[in-house]
Amino acid sequence: MTEPRVFNPLDKLNLGNSIVDALLEAPIIPLGEIKEFNGAGIYAIYYSGSYAAYAPLSERNRTRAVHPIYVGKAIPKGGRKGSIKDASIESNALAARLREHAESIRAVKSLNIADFTCRHLVVDDIWISLGETLLIHRFEPLWNQVVDGFGNHDPGSGRYNGKRPVWDELHPGRAWAAKCQAAKQERAEVLGATKKYMDRFKK
Repeated sequence: MTEPRVFNPLDKLNLGNSIVDALLEAPIIPLGEIKEFNGAGIYAIYYSGSYAAYAPLSERNRTRAVHPIYVGKAIPKGGRKGSIKDASIESNALAARLREHAESIRAVKSLNIADFTCRHLVVDDIWISLGETLLIHRFEPLWNQVVDGFGNHDPGSGRYNGKRPVWDELHPGRAWAAKCQAAKQERAEVLGATKKYMDRFKK
């Protein structure tokens, strides 16, 4: 006789999924209109614009944001430093990170910031990384899994010998990315991988 599976609400996976579910219940707001607020945590970004390669995903999000194009985390600077106090609420990391993403989109001509919305959730700092991991596992977002590099930062003067992010092959415009070496994939290859990814929305 098979033993029944005993549900443990305090299991790490169940706790993590509760964070993801809370994020998905958060309000949808325009990415280009993020106001200042305190907190670090996790977020999901959605696209519903006219970029041809993203059409199947965009169509799915047009009525209501359901499948993110990118998810991420914003961790408070300095981490916990041995303190048991939640460092998340003393940080503005989440708002700053979302604004940084908005600037990346504004820098390119192939995308329009008006076509992007997001959800965000301030999370106790010890659960932030787990929440991001489970978001990626659940949705496998395009810009996390296929067209990577959207979340990259300017490496700084004298460090442009690294490869340009694949994201910038599809969406050139970030000044710092133009200074980097050629990306590991050419534009045609990235578009091919994107098309294959989009097939999941046609079923």
